[in-house]
Amino acid sequence: MAFFLVSVVLHWYFGWEVFIDEQQAHGQPVQVSQYVAEMMRDTMENWQSEFLQLIWQVAGLAFLWYCGSSQSKEADDRMEEKIDFIIRRMEPEKAEQLLTAWKEKYPEK
Repeated sequence: MAFFLVSVVLHWYFGWEVFIDEQQAHGQPVQVSQYVAEMMRDTMENWQSEFLQLIWQVAGLAFLWYCGSSQSKEADDRMEEKIDFIIRRMEPEKAEQLLTAWKEKYPEK
C-alpha cells in the first residue's frame, strides 16, 4: 500500500512540474483545476490500460487452463498409461482391482 501511495504521489508531483513548464512555455496562467482534470484523465487512462490487460491475462489464462490444451491432455494420458503399466508389473494380482477403484474414486473429466 505504501508503494502504491508513494507512486501515485510522485506521479502527480512530476505531472505538476511538467504542467507548470508547459503552461509557462505557452504563456498561460497555471490553473489548479485544469491540472487536476488533466492528471485525473492521465491516471484513469493508465489504470484502465493496466487493469484491462491484467484482467484479460488472468481471466484468459484461467479459462484456457480450465479447458486444457490437447498437448497437456496427451501428456496426461501418456503418463497415466505408463503408471498403469508399472502398477500391473509390480502388483499383477491386485492391479485391475486397484485401477478400477482409482477410476471410480477419480473419474476422468
